[in-house]
Amino acid sequence: MRFSKYQGLGNDYLVVEAAGLRCPLEPALVRRICDRHRGAGSDGILVLEAPRADGVAAVRIWNPDGSEAEKSGNGVRIVARYLHDEGRVGSEPFVLETAGGPVRCRVDGGAIDVDMGAVSFDSRVIPVAGAAREVVDEPLAVGTRALRITAVTIGNPHCVVVLDAISETLACELGPVLERHPLFPNRINVQLVQVLDAHAIRIEIWERGAGYTLASGSSSCAAAAACVRLGHCASPVAVHMPGGRLDVRVAPDWQVGMTGPATRVYVGELTPAFLAAEA
Repeated sequence: MRFSKYQGLGNDYLVVEAAGLRCPLEPALVRRICDRHRGAGSDGILVLEAPRADGVAAVRIWNPDGSEAEKSGNGVRIVARYLHDEGRVGSEPFVLETAGGPVRCRVDGGAIDVDMGAVSFDSRVIPVAGAAREVVDEPLAVGTRALRITAVTIGNPHCVVVLDAISETLACELGPVLERHPLFPNRINVQLVQVLDAHAIRIEIWERGAGYTLASGSSSCAAAAACVRLGHCASPVAVHMPGGRLDVRVAPDWQVGMTGPATRVYVGELTPAFLAAEA
């Protein structure tokens, strides 16, 4: 099985073509491939499906724990860069289909611009348990901590927590608890946010199915939209992460877009012996 290794701000994925798969991907195999000690190692696998009759390409997104993600901002940018590197798209905008809805992409030199779609704070769409409501600045107790959360969907679910100070340690403490909190029946991605100024934030990320992550495109969009909704920021918002910076725009109708890099690292091939081996 041939793959291309890409990274976007330290968030790395393997891109594979569905047509070139010699064995079906299933959760146990995905976990072995993503293992950084016994496999190729990555934050997930992006399977590029054959284009539809209208020419629209589609991507299936696997998390390293063998679960599937509806949408990934870094994953989408990586697939866009892959298609550009392979000569299948140029500088004109094109549409990429994800399980979380279509996204519009454009490769402009070293930057990839993506229209991620509209965000929603509606508990029924995210989803969040309890009465139908917009989950904005809602209190939630986690152990001895009294948090205030804003829940967002941009095709995948996010829990945004604005704090005076954030850290990797705190993300690794709160992230797994919030990810699997009963309030979130489909689990959730977690962003801890520190507001820097009216157009800049810093975030630490705990990603559903992946754990602590250096960068995330959908998390950046969700955090920026939440900060605009809460009145902390105005569009555009520079989102600073341990892996680097993404620039996010939030329109008045809550359509969100982002601009950032993605680069090819290397091309490789998994051996038949590895694919045939049991975990």
